[in-house]
Amino acid sequence: MNLAEYFSQNRPKPKYEFGTRVFGYHNKIPFIGSVGSDNLRSEEEGPMVTITLDLPLKTKDGIANVIRVPYKSIKSVLKNYE
Repeated sequence: MNLAEYFSQNRPKPKYEFGTRVFGYHNKIPFIGSVGSDNLRSEEEGPMVTITLDLPLKTKDGIANVIRVPYKSIKSVLKNYE
Protein backbone atom coordinates (compact mmCIF):
# COMPACT_ATOMS: atom_id res chain seq x y z
CA MET A 1 0.00 0.00 0.00
CA ASN A 2 1.42 3.39 -0.97
CA LEU A 3 0.84 6.68 0.88
CA ALA A 4 -1.92 7.90 -1.45
CA GLU A 5 -3.97 4.75 -0.82
CA TYR A 6 -3.36 4.95 2.94
CA PHE A 7 -4.52 8.57 3.21
CA SER A 8 -7.57 8.04 1.00
CA GLN A 9 -8.70 5.18 3.27
CA ASN A 10 -7.74 6.55 6.72
CA ARG A 11 -8.33 10.31 6.59
CA PRO A 12 -11.64 12.18 6.57
CA LYS A 13 -12.85 13.67 3.31
CA PRO A 14 -13.20 17.49 3.36
CA LYS A 15 -16.73 18.92 3.73
CA TYR A 16 -15.96 22.43 2.46
CA GLU A 17 -14.15 23.61 -0.66
CA PHE A 18 -11.58 26.40 -0.72
CA GLY A 19 -13.30 29.80 -0.83
CA THR A 20 -16.71 28.63 0.40
CA ARG A 21 -18.44 31.42 2.35
CA VAL A 22 -19.57 30.32 5.81
CA PHE A 23 -21.27 31.67 8.94
CA GLY A 24 -20.77 30.35 12.45
CA TYR A 25 -19.82 31.00 16.06
CA HIS A 26 -16.35 31.04 17.63
CA ASN A 27 -16.54 31.16 21.45
CA LYS A 28 -20.13 32.47 21.17
CA ILE A 29 -19.05 35.30 18.84
CA PRO A 30 -20.58 35.22 15.33
CA PHE A 31 -18.27 35.26 12.31
CA ILE A 32 -18.50 35.32 8.52
CA GLY A 33 -15.60 34.37 6.32
CA SER A 34 -14.13 32.17 3.60
CA VAL A 35 -12.81 28.63 3.99
CA GLY A 36 -9.05 28.40 3.59
CA SER A 37 -8.51 24.72 4.29
CA ASP A 38 -10.44 21.78 5.64
CA ASN A 39 -8.06 19.19 7.04
CA LEU A 40 -6.97 16.93 9.85
CA ARG A 41 -3.88 18.26 11.57
CA SER A 42 -3.88 15.78 14.47
CA GLU A 43 -6.02 12.89 15.71
CA GLU A 44 -6.48 14.57 19.11
CA GLU A 45 -7.75 17.83 17.61
CA GLY A 46 -9.91 16.19 14.97
CA PRO A 47 -10.87 17.66 11.59
CA MET A 48 -11.00 21.46 11.59
CA VAL A 49 -11.61 24.26 9.11
CA THR A 50 -9.41 27.33 8.68
CA ILE A 51 -11.51 30.46 8.13
CA THR A 52 -10.25 33.80 6.78
CA LEU A 53 -12.56 36.32 8.44
CA ASP A 54 -14.28 39.26 6.75
CA LEU A 55 -13.94 41.34 9.93
CA PRO A 56 -11.32 40.87 12.66
CA LEU A 57 -12.37 38.97 15.77
CA LYS A 58 -11.24 40.01 19.25
CA THR A 59 -10.08 37.00 21.26
CA LYS A 60 -8.41 36.60 24.65
CA ASP A 61 -5.04 36.35 22.84
CA GLY A 62 -5.54 39.50 20.73
CA ILE A 63 -7.15 40.22 17.39
CA ALA A 64 -7.54 37.40 14.89
CA ASN A 65 -8.03 37.58 11.13
CA VAL A 66 -7.79 33.81 10.66
CA ILE A 67 -9.31 31.17 12.95
CA ARG A 68 -9.48 27.36 13.07
CA VAL A 69 -12.84 25.93 14.09
CA PRO A 70 -14.37 22.44 14.28
CA TYR A 71 -17.20 21.49 11.91
CA LYS A 72 -19.84 21.99 14.63
CA SER A 73 -18.96 25.73 14.86
CA ILE A 74 -20.04 26.34 11.26
CA LYS A 75 -23.79 26.87 11.16
CA SER A 76 -24.46 27.59 7.49
CA VAL A 77 -22.94 28.02 4.04
CA LEU A 78 -23.67 31.40 2.46
CA LYS A 79 -24.73 31.79 -1.16
CA ASN A 80 -22.26 33.31 -3.61
CA TYR A 81 -23.78 36.15 -5.60
CA GLU A 82 -22.01 36.20 -8.94
